[in-house]
This record gives sequence, structure tokens and C-alpha cells, in this order.
Amino acid sequence: MTHDHDLVLRPTQAQIDAALNPPAGRNGGDLVVETLAGLGATTVFGLPGQHALGMFDALRRSDLRYIGLRVENNAGFAADAYGRITGEAAPLLLSTGPGALTSLAALQEAAAASAPVLAISSQIPTAGLGGGRHGYLHELPDQAASFRGVVKSVHTVRTQSQIPSALEAAWKSALTAPHGPVWVEIPQDVLLAETSVPVVTGGDAFPEELPPRPELTAVAAHLLSQAERPAIIAGGGVVRADASGKLRQLAETLQAPVVATPGGKGAFPWTHPLSLQSWIEDRHTTDFLEDADVLLVVGSGLGELSSNYHTFKPRGRVVQIEADLGKLESNHPALGIHADARLALQALLETVTERTDPTASERVRAVLAKVADRIAAQELTLEQDVLASVRKALPADSPSFWDMTILAYWAWSAFDAKGPNHMHTAQGAGGLGYGFPAALGAAAADPNRPVLAVSGDGGALYSIAELATARQYDLPVTWLIVDDGGYGILREYMTDAFGEATATELTRPDYVALAESFGVPGVRTTPETLEADLAKALQTPGPSVVVLPAVLRMFAPTHLTA
Repeated sequence: MTHDHDLVLRPTQAQIDAALNPPAGRNGGDLVVETLAGLGATTVFGLPGQHALGMFDALRRSDLRYIGLRVENNAGFAADAYGRITGEAAPLLLSTGPGALTSLAALQEAAAASAPVLAISSQIPTAGLGGGRHGYLHELPDQAASFRGVVKSVHTVRTQSQIPSALEAAWKSALTAPHGPVWVEIPQDVLLAETSVPVVTGGDAFPEELPPRPELTAVAAHLLSQAERPAIIAGGGVVRADASGKLRQLAETLQAPVVATPGGKGAFPWTHPLSLQSWIEDRHTTDFLEDADVLLVVGSGLGELSSNYHTFKPRGRVVQIEADLGKLESNHPALGIHADARLALQALLETVTERTDPTASERVRAVLAKVADRIAAQELTLEQDVLASVRKALPADSPSFWDMTILAYWAWSAFDAKGPNHMHTAQGAGGLGYGFPAALGAAAADPNRPVLAVSGDGGALYSIAELATARQYDLPVTWLIVDDGGYGILREYMTDAFGEATATELTRPDYVALAESFGVPGVRTTPETLEADLAKALQTPGPSVVVLPAVLRMFAPTHLTA
């Protein structure tokens, strides 16, 4: 009996002739770019360095588009966003030692947010591998060890013939649910040496699927169908699996209210009668969820931000669908279903029975009214008006990328993303500097719609050099910088905890003048003119900067008194 995987396609005579007579002048770097193209890559990000020059030289002999950023960490953020927007593994080309290590914070964010990034780094020459102290430039005893606790998988290449298989394995790893960053490293001499390996003409780019176990979805469907007060928490796994439509269908079948986590923004329609929106950082919402007799958690590990800082304590039965095995039941006992969100939701849709609950939408409206009253009592009109102006100025189909800044903290709870995969933040790992370079990566993925980046002045200084990148590639990114003179959220935290803040105040540049020095138009706005100024910038081709001098405040937390 012949199995499909036993079949081998017979090469054509032309393929045989091409393999026997590869073009002259190719090196190990050519094997890298040929393999990437064969796997389906079209765009790569990165920064050249001495040990990686073989890869970068090979780029000019390929059709791959190269987007070069000014700092490796920012290149990682751009690749992260490209992966989130396209669902493809975004190649990130790096050099050895300091260049590689500078990408670590970006790869941590990609890991926390399950963004598929294929990081390919050079290494010192093969003779220096193994932990000895040979004195090579950029030498580390074990470079890969720095990445093993961050990425999904590590792949070390020692010969040219290993390059195509190693990259293919890494590509599949990055795109197998849960998505994430992977690490490949190739020694300098392997990249530079002339190669006799035939031209790489293709690759198996299809990752393995992660279906649910049928006995588990049968139990979950029974619990949900029989529940009196079912509710759903939708996390980022719903967005990454492109499962928003199935989530909506299941919620309507069960008449189950839905709240989206910060990572799951847009997974469920904001104004749907069953939508609790994203106010999970509020006791009124978490009280409601705690009262559910069956709680379905899809694509979330219920971490710190998604559990109102671990004060959320569900009293009913929890069903958790999660592609990351390490997150399954990591915070709450549950009927754990290790699966891709799309496949698991489809299995539930095929098994659940329809519920009727005329009170569901009424109970949702009551919770949202309580939340609105709580915020209204805190006199935070400026903050709400600024966020509303951003929403009105941003086209409904445009993606936005938010740094770790007070306005982003508001957006986690109060911003309508207008659809799945439209709003992205750095809340996975929580590092500064994400917003602007990530927006550049998204613009590289789809230059036909404007992209918004939002930063505070502190976070902006992390990525200010990328104004040069935005101008060089003429990327349609509008960067909103909320300038409050320092690290605003840390100022609030320290003042609340210690009575005064330390090390939070910053001397900063004139951001408008600085942007214009890069050839990027800039404008200083006010809360009253923000909507018009931001809309005009977004409608103007190419990059732009809008600076809003304003001191914003956070709404009062509810987890401290829970």
C-alpha cells in the first residue's frame, strides 16, 4: 500500500540540469535567501553586521524586499508586526553578539504575543564554536543560550547543506500554533564560502495543525449547552487563528456575553448586544464573569492583565481553549483543551445546542452602565476625549500600534478596534519602544492603508532613529506622541506608592523640529484640534508626526480593593 507521504515527485530534466550546473558566485548567504523565497517570504527586516555580510550580499541577487531599520530591537518589533498583520513568518536578519542580543526584548514581545518571527543570526566562524575563548569579535561562549528561554525553538547550522532544512524547520515552528519567534544561527564562514549546493527551488511551508481532542469538545459542548449563565473571554488566540466569525456564531448560539482581553481586541464586535467590550480591568466586569456557571476562555492564559491582576476568581466551571500548552490551566483549574482556537470553536459549533436567554443583553447593558458610571465619577473627560478623537480620526480598517503609555492603557479597555487584527500593543512583554517600529512593519506589510503609532515621549525616545527608516522607505505611518514630560505611568505609580516620583522626569527634544530634520512633516496639536490634525496626517501620503503636549491620568484601579 502506498501512502501519500511515500510519493516523491520525479524531477524534470530541466530541474536536473539546473541542479547539476548551479550558477557561479553563490555562497551560503544565497542558500539562506533562496530558502526564504522558496518558503514564501517576500520581505525581510534587519541590520547588517560584519559576520552577517554573506547574507546581506546575497540579498542583491534575490527578489526579496529588504527593510533596514536603525536598531536591531526595532527591526524585531517591525518583523513582529509584519507577522501579526500577514500571519506569515517574518524573517529578521541579524549579526552576531551585540547585534543579536539587542533583539532580545523584541523577541520576548513576539513570544508573549505569539507573533511569528524567523530570526536568522550570523555566528562567529565555525572554528570558534563550542565555548572556547578564541577572541573572535562578538564572541559569546554560547550565543544560542541567550535565546533559548525566549524563543520557541533554536536551530544551529554548521554546514551549508544544513541551511535549507534548518530554515524550513524553523519556519514551521514559527507558524505552528501557538505562533512565535524562532532562532537560527549560521557561522560567518558558512555564509561566506562559495557553495556547490544546488539552487533551492522550494520548501514545505505548511505547519502542522492543532485540532482539539473530540472527547473534550463533546464535554465542553454539553457544559455550555446546559449552562444557565454562560460567558466567554476571548483572547489573542481568537484573532491569530482568524476565528472571530466562529466566536460570534458560538456566542449568539449560546446567548453568552463576551469580553475581549487586551490581546483579543476586535475578536468580538464592540457594539454587539452581547459585547462586554474590553473592560476586564474593572470589578463590575470581573464580578459578572465570576458569576458565570460555565466560563469559556478562548485563546487566553488569563494572565495578569486578562484577570484584573489575578484578582479574578471564577466560581463556575471553566473551559479553556489554548494553543500554548504551558498556559493550559496555568492560572485556574479548567477543562483544558489544547487546540487552535479556530478548530476548537468549529468543533463546538458542530456540537452545542442552541440556548435562549432574553436577559443576556440586558445584563450586558447593566454592566457597561456601571462601568461608565464608575469612570464618569472620576472626572477624566480629557482622557476620554483624547481617545475618542483618535478613534474618530483613524479609518476603520487601519491598524494601530500602541506603546506602553497611559493612552494605551486606556485603549486596552476603552478603544473600539473596529475589527480583528486592527489593534496591537506591547502588553505581551511590556517593553518600551514598540509602537513606532511595529507600525513601520505593518505599513511594509500593507502600504495601501495608513497606520497609526501611539507613544509617550519616554517610549518615543527608544525608537526616534526610525524616523530615518520611515522616510527612507516612505512608509505611511502617522506617529502620535503624547508628550507629558516623562514616564507618565511610572510617575503615577510612584506617586501613589511613595508620595512622590523619582527618575521619571525627562529632558526631551522638540519632536516636531526633530521630525522635520528627518524630512518627516510634524505638527504640534491640542486636545481640541487633535481629531482634525490626526485625520489630516493620516490622509497625507508617507510618514508624519503629531505631537500632543498633555498630562493624562489613569482611571482608578479596582484590583487593589478586590
